[in-house]
Amino acid sequence: AIAVTGATALPRSAAIAAALPDIEKPGKTPNTPFAVNLEMWFRGPFEKRIADAAKLGFPSVEFWPYQSKNIESMAKALKDNHMTASQFTAWGFGTELNHPKATADKFVKTIEESCQVAAKLPGCDLFTVVLGNNIKGVSKAQMFAAAVEKIKKVVPILEKHKKTIIIEPMNPYNHPGHCLYGSADGIEICKAVGSEYVKLNWDFFHMQRYEGNLIDNMRKGKEYIGYLQLADSPDRHEPGTGEVNYTEVFKAIKKIGYTRPVGLECSPLGGDVVRAAKRIYAADTW
Repeated sequence: AIAVTGATALPRSAAIAAALPDIEKPGKTPNTPFAVNLEMWFRGPFEKRIADAAKLGFPSVEFWPYQSKNIESMAKALKDNHMTASQFTAWGFGTELNHPKATADKFVKTIEESCQVAAKLPGCDLFTVVLGNNIKGVSKAQMFAAAVEKIKKVVPILEKHKKTIIIEPMNPYNHPGHCLYGSADGIEICKAVGSEYVKLNWDFFHMQRYEGNLIDNMRKGKEYIGYLQLADSPDRHEPGTGEVNYTEVFKAIKKIGYTRPVGLECSPLGGDVVRAAKRIYAADTW
């Protein structure tokens, strides 16, 4: 059984569904600002997705790889809708970052590009880096050391542009074979790099599935949190559809002094984005 001290309660989805708020813009939540994930919530051109997020009242968005997107057009759509981009994915899965024999050239180039992309997006000073998959014959310690060495090479770039890498630990159920799970190893990597511009993308969905104890671990690791994301567990839908008491989590987020948007990297149950937004509003009401 997974322990979730202070964050798990009796099933709440039925109660929340029965009391969903009847408001026009549920993305304008009472206590916690949210960044809706454009990839998981909406379809169509990304400019339209931004407009759809604005119609729901969300103040911010996040998205996955920048390489296939028209960043200038997205930036205009964000400005037109008075929204920000909280973060995007700079570096995804693979083995180049954590492979001891791989050079840092591609990673360095990608981080330089990511800094330039972030500069074009209103409010954006973060981007996600995913460490990589396991490599046959290479130990976890060796993979971590290789990644730390390469990340250290880009710290001067981050300092120059005042942008921050957020490293995202995964979970073994949704991402088997990945080399980085949980908060403890993520924190150790941040410590090894030793830069204020290298933090964690602390995704409660992955943390719950891997280690639980959400609130206490967040409190202990708050120094290394660059960004928070969420989805309910185990099915990765919005709060109120799974086992986590997100109302208590949101209260704890406020108490640790986190003020950035929380990323909604969750899939709306049944594709109903309005209902999903209302569930999030309900969970953020206390």
